[in-house]
Amino acid sequence: MGPTFQEFAPGHLGELTQQVPFEMVDAVLTETGRMQRRVRDLPSRVVIYLLLAGCLFAQLGYRQVWQRLIAGLDGLPVADPSEAALTKARSRVGPAPLRALFDLLRGPAATTAGPVRWRGLLVCAIDGTTLSVADSTANLARFSKQRGGITGGSSYPMLRLVTIMACGTWSIIDAVFGPITSGETTYAADLLAKPRPGVLILADRNFAAGHLLKTITGQHAHLLVRAKTGRGGPKLPVLHRYHDGSYRSVFGGQPVRIIDAEINIATTTGKTTSVYRLITSLLDVDNYPAIALLRLYHQRWEIETAYLEIKPSILGGRVLRARTPDGIEQEIYALLATYQILRTAMTDATNHDPSLDPDRASFTIALNAARDQIVQAAGIIADTVIDLIGTIGRLVLDNLLPDRRLRINARTVKRAISKYNARGPTIDRRTYRATISINVLAGPVLTTNPEP
Repeated sequence: MGPTFQEFAPGHLGELTQQVPFEMVDAVLTETGRMQRRVRDLPSRVVIYLLLAGCLFAQLGYRQVWQRLIAGLDGLPVADPSEAALTKARSRVGPAPLRALFDLLRGPAATTAGPVRWRGLLVCAIDGTTLSVADSTANLARFSKQRGGITGGSSYPMLRLVTIMACGTWSIIDAVFGPITSGETTYAADLLAKPRPGVLILADRNFAAGHLLKTITGQHAHLLVRAKTGRGGPKLPVLHRYHDGSYRSVFGGQPVRIIDAEINIATTTGKTTSVYRLITSLLDVDNYPAIALLRLYHQRWEIETAYLEIKPSILGGRVLRARTPDGIEQEIYALLATYQILRTAMTDATNHDPSLDPDRASFTIALNAARDQIVQAAGIIADTVIDLIGTIGRLVLDNLLPDRRLRINARTVKRAISKYNARGPTIDRRTYRATISINVLAGPVLTTNPEP
């Protein structure tokens, strides 16, 4: 750093700096041509860390985020930039370095436990969500407001985010985003053209499209997707019945197996029955039996939990800050990179005990520990003996979640934003302990059930 150390000192992420070291940040800045030509009060490297820290403190403006970056620097003569200077610096850096940084960080976290790999396949899930962006003229030129509903649609412009995540560790394999005027399957087509061979992707009924299956199998990857039944479902002729109850068919011009099953869920309030139809490109009945695939499919819900971590936990349900499309792109890639960094740190911690399922690591504990490490400017430089667990990991291991219980609750708002009862006062919003039984059906199913 030499005589300009003080200019670079605020450029850190606390202990998480070890996940995104200075050399990595400098490399993406050089690669994208965004390294400063002269040393400024706000070097480009510092701006990258400011953007990542801004995701950890989503409730604060960037001036307040800056104050947290310098809080633990023991009175060093660091810069005191204005809000306008921070805005100009973020604009100067642009979205390209954050996109390149996310590209370096994305991928399945290495783990010794959990349902990340199943029978030699990397188990992933694909799904989409929406995020609100600042209501500015520039953003409205690219991101539209959502229409419909009794309130007339959304108050803010929105974007659609579609990701592929590794089940178990919930790390991001890949992501794409854009205006909500394009649907999930449109964005999914780009993502599903990239998986490596040996990946199994779990998807809900929205992704049961023949062209998506063809795209996946063209990459030597596999799909396990729920399909509609009845008149709205795809035509899936029975070509051959297998001993496990599944049958061979054709979908989108590709050979597939179809699994029809009845799933019974019993609680103290009674019993409900749903019918599932799964389509899979896994044709080997002996290695991938129907009942095992049905049980595995439940892992698709892991991606829903991951979106809960990103939206309510990190963002706190807030609107993205940036007021331009380039700023939004920069902020989204910073958000995805920050989430991936946290998830990697959590997986490093649970790897310390091979018997631990990564599900037991608390995201909230890791998030708050990371925030504390930033304020204290702690753990920025690794010791000569590398500590893979670190303070964040030790707090995660000391506050493990209990083993996941088998529970069920209705898909309804548990706590409405409005003070008035959503859908009336008779909706049962309680959560119940449950037992589940699965029966593979012998023939095609012609009824339609809502997805639980």
